[in-house]
Amino acid sequence: MVELLSKEERLRVLKTLEEDSEFRYAMAGAIGLLEVLKRLDSIEARIEEHSKRIEELTKRIEEHSKVLQEHSKRIEELTKAVGELKVSVGSIGRRMGLDLEKAIFSVYRDALTGLGIRDVDKIEKFTYRDLEGKFLERGAKIEIDVYAHDQEAYLIEVKSMLEEGDVDWFNEKCKVASELIGKRIARRIIVALNATKEALARARELGIDVVYGALVD
Repeated sequence: MVELLSKEERLRVLKTLEEDSEFRYAMAGAIGLLEVLKRLDSIEARIEEHSKRIEELTKRIEEHSKVLQEHSKRIEELTKAVGELKVSVGSIGRRMGLDLEKAIFSVYRDALTGLGIRDVDKIEKFTYRDLEGKFLERGAKIEIDVYAHDQEAYLIEVKSMLEEGDVDWFNEKCKVASELIGKRIARRIIVALNATKEALARARELGIDVVYGALVD
């Protein structure tokens, strides 16, 4: 190691520090300034390091943002496609429901004719939404099949499986429909592919005719 000061010079400096307060303060300030400069250099190095990290993170965030935008676009396209599919499936479902009712009416044509319905092709769908809550809960919707002949009307329900609760709900719907249709209700009829014993018993209690294919325990 190269000595910057000789032993005599160092002793002279130490003696000057002891005897000369002004020189002593000047040296202390210089030493303090060096420490400050060292710390500043360290801080600058850290800032530079953090800046690099921030730059890397910003770049990654930009890359992730691009990926998220692409995913959002795909999700939007899928959502639109699913919405269109729901509309299509809903339309198909409604169409199948109507076709199924017509098929069931055709199968049980003779039984319905015996109950007074002369032309099953003239059975129409009646829909009512109780917006004011006059008959049911406000906003409740009822759908029921109606066959009108002269001054009489036949109220009809089609079920694949008829249960006791279905009979009670049909009875409630008939009460509302009889108020709105303006014709004498000749018969109330439920046409079912399958029916439970409880449903048949309840229908007899309420005076509702049931045409069914199979009895289910």
